[in-house]
Amino acid sequence: MNRSVEQRILGCLKGIATGDAIGKQTETLSRDDVRRWYPHGVRGFEGPPGTVIPRYVGNAKREWRIGETTDDTERTIAVARAILQHGDVHHASVGRHLLECRKSVHPGVASLWEFHDSGDPARVTHGHDGCGAAIRVAPVGILYRSGRVDEIVAAAREASISTHGGALALAAAAATAAAVSSAIDGASPPAIVGIAEHAAAQAERQRTGSTDATFAEALRTIHADVQQCHELQPDIVAARWFPRSPLTIVPLAIAIGTVMQSAEAAILLATNAGGDSDSVASIAGGILGARCPETVNEQWYAVVEEVNGHDLIRLAEDLSRLRR
Repeated sequence: MNRSVEQRILGCLKGIATGDAIGKQTETLSRDDVRRWYPHGVRGFEGPPGTVIPRYVGNAKREWRIGETTDDTERTIAVARAILQHGDVHHASVGRHLLECRKSVHPGVASLWEFHDSGDPARVTHGHDGCGAAIRVAPVGILYRSGRVDEIVAAAREASISTHGGALALAAAAATAAAVSSAIDGASPPAIVGIAEHAAAQAERQRTGSTDATFAEALRTIHADVQQCHELQPDIVAARWFPRSPLTIVPLAIAIGTVMQSAEAAILLATNAGGDSDSVASIAGGILGARCPETVNEQWYAVVEEVNGHDLIRLAEDLSRLRR
């Protein structure tokens, strides 16, 4: 099936947002806790859109709503807006737009808290190795075609260093941006994984000055394991690759996004496995949304748009005109 670049870009953004919102229902839960909260499994939005997710009722930080996207999508859109404003990726411009984001800004998320507490859009950190940069760099992969790896790696760093400057964080961001870019280009799954590994190794090498490729090796290993798994089920995913560290979250998301063939199925798999489910679901959903836009659940997306009003269709149109 021939798919236009604009269709793939829109599919990517829809996959990110729906994966984020669906995945939020089980974020931080163990697999056993997912089963306790959802005895029949998560099959979509489990409740009326706009009402509070049951386990977040009374939550002092935020009563997250069914269908609401998290800081993952909020900051993805912020990076996109910075790119649209300047036609390129500059960390201070990204920083200005990130400072307008309000979700998950509390001491429990140190990377965001420190950045917002500084109030400095040009701030650069050399710490923090979480996946908070990887979840927002899809617009970098949308801007640059996959043949421009050096520019993808450099731009992913610019989009990351306001909050995340650790070697693993930068490698994860570069890998995610490269995977999105090659998926939009219509590359094969092996090619997508290959360019993601290459970008990750390059980013890590530039950050550390060594030849170590810790993240790329984790991606290679987890992808090979997922590829050889005869049946991907939440119990298996949770037991083998539970997403709770920098070396499992993004590698698992890229692996799922390249081994599976459906954004909807990948989002449900990540959500029902638990852990950092919204991050895995949004990254995998974005890659598969670009690879197979027709597999994004349009009913889910309609809910996301109703609850959040992101207008991703216009954002995709604007970004597609800049791709180079």
